[in-house]
Amino acid sequence: MNKKQRLAYIGLILVTIIIGLSFIFVKIGLRYAGAMDLLAHRFTAAVVSLAVLWFLGLIKLPSFSVKKTKPLLLLSLFYPLMFFALQTFGLQYSTASEAGIVFATTPIITLIAASVFLKEKTKLLQKIGIILSIVGILYIIYCTEGASGNASMLGIVLLLLSVFSLVAYYVLGKVVSANFSAMEITVWMTILAFIVFNSFSVFNHVNNNTLGQFFTPFIHLEFLWSVLYLGVLSSMLTAFLTNFALTQIPASQIAVFNNLSPMVSIAGGILILNETLFIYHIIGGLLVLAGVVMTVFLKKTKS
Repeated sequence: MNKKQRLAYIGLILVTIIIGLSFIFVKIGLRYAGAMDLLAHRFTAAVVSLAVLWFLGLIKLPSFSVKKTKPLLLLSLFYPLMFFALQTFGLQYSTASEAGIVFATTPIITLIAASVFLKEKTKLLQKIGIILSIVGILYIIYCTEGASGNASMLGIVLLLLSVFSLVAYYVLGKVVSANFSAMEITVWMTILAFIVFNSFSVFNHVNNNTLGQFFTPFIHLEFLWSVLYLGVLSSMLTAFLTNFALTQIPASQIAVFNNLSPMVSIAGGILILNETLFIYHIIGGLLVLAGVVMTVFLKKTKS
């Protein structure tokens, strides 16, 4: 494992923590604004953060051409546009536990897609590791609320579609990232999402004569902090770190980190919402960690 690969794994650990906590901030944001308004504001925050970094000379904005636009547009369609839209609307109609069940399928779907489209081969123990980590997540969810619950079918369908969008991004991103830098992809994704979500949100308000309500949620400090977290960390930073990881390690190994996010969500609930840590959290957490170790730290076989 070279230096860039180690940095990629470190970045994915940060992504896991940020995304795990983002579910809490999405729920907070949805208390004060609709899903489309929340998406618009989070990517406005992401664009502002990019502008600040550029103004301070910490990053350079890449140049774009028509030739570059096509593959980046296709990639951005799946992530962040479809992924975040489907995820946010899905969370309006489902619980965190239901979302965890759906997103636990990401590594399996990614492994299949990577094997079919990218010809990535994995060892048997790596496949077992992915299954083991999923079992850990499902065990925690089952003990917390039960796998069936009073699920909204609409929410489940939207979340499942967001998973497919994420998997398509992983597979396509593995190809596109060979011709673009992580910063190029991140800047393009962020700006495009900013334009699309703000356009839809403003148009909806104008159509309903409620444009004055677009900025109303910001009177709540809790909403402001949630937007900053979702925009700067959960949107812009995670996109950059994931795009960088796609240039260094297999897509099937990147996807397994999704299984750690629900663990972070539980920890966030304990620390932020004063929830109780039960024994099944510990047991499930150990299964997840064991699965990640088996999947990530076993070298993949040659194609």
